Amino acid sequence: MEESLSTNKADEQEEIVNNFFPFLRTYKNGRVERLMGIDIVPPSDDPEAHVRSKDVVFSQQPNLSSRLYLPKNLEPSQKLPLLLHYHGGGFVIETPYSPNYHKFCNILAAEANIIIVSVDYRRAPEHPLPAAYDDSWAALKWVASHSTGDGPEEWINNHADLSKVFLAGDSAGANIAHNVGMRSGLEKLGGVEIVGMVLIHPYFWGKEAVGGESKEEGVRLMINKIWYFACPETSGCDDPLINPGADPKLESLGCKKVIVFVAEKDILRDRGWFYYESLKQCGWGGAVEIVEAKEENHVFHLSNPENENAKIMFQNIASFISQH
Repeated sequence: MEESLSTNKADEQEEIVNNFFPFLRTYKNGRVERLMGIDIVPPSDDPEAHVRSKDVVFSQQPNLSSRLYLPKNLEPSQKLPLLLHYHGGGFVIETPYSPNYHKFCNILAAEANIIIVSVDYRRAPEHPLPAAYDDSWAALKWVASHSTGDGPEEWINNHADLSKVFLAGDSAGANIAHNVGMRSGLEKLGGVEIVGMVLIHPYFWGKEAVGGESKEEGVRLMINKIWYFACPETSGCDDPLINPGADPKLESLGCKKVIVFVAEKDILRDRGWFYYESLKQCGWGGAVEIVEAKEENHVFHLSNPENENAKIMFQNIASFISQH
């Protein structure tokens, strides 16, 4: 009888509370089971991309690292633009050390001839938003600490041109890049000049559908649920953190230019277009452009970087960065 009771209690503790299959599940006992984005690869000297990488701590409390990417064959004093990259995964899965992100950064660092700081941040639900925003801002401050040439990381001291800094990310990472850009515009962080942002299939949303966005109640409820799961203290789906088009301070965005990538078959496609239009109309004053990949789905470039549309994306990003 006692064994039966203890078994029932154990079964109850293992009861699923949130099921976001195929991404993650949470259980009544507090366990978080991530189903995707759990594989990691070490830094490397990539022979194909001609890029070196290494992991560097940027925060002691909390303990967080970034993976740095540096093109090979540089002159001793050669300076390159620096791009901070924030990975996607709905604020809940993936890391900078995931195979797909490692490959993406290797390709981009070589294509654009830039230094990349691929940022780790704390994830929900263990660390709800704004933890990821705060960590991502801390990474930018860490980069800025190298502005006098005597920061903690030699690759940045020796080779980063901190007057040419870019923020980038895909999906939730694009959301993070935007919100770091907003904070930069409002707080005026010294030591770095954020020239532009690269937003790939940005995870933005809103209470009301825009453009041709799905109005199906089940779809909208699921996306709403994911947002509340990551950000329990949110004011809702018109919170400026998830809906920049509802942000009265959007014109304060702290960069000079933005490129937005959308995919034709992505459920978030119309949000990207809405962001593009909102930036054009809010009085911001910078330059914004948008590129749509036909016949493609959300973050297609990660699973198939050799795809022709993915190659065009890399070329567009490289061109965007070089035209500073």
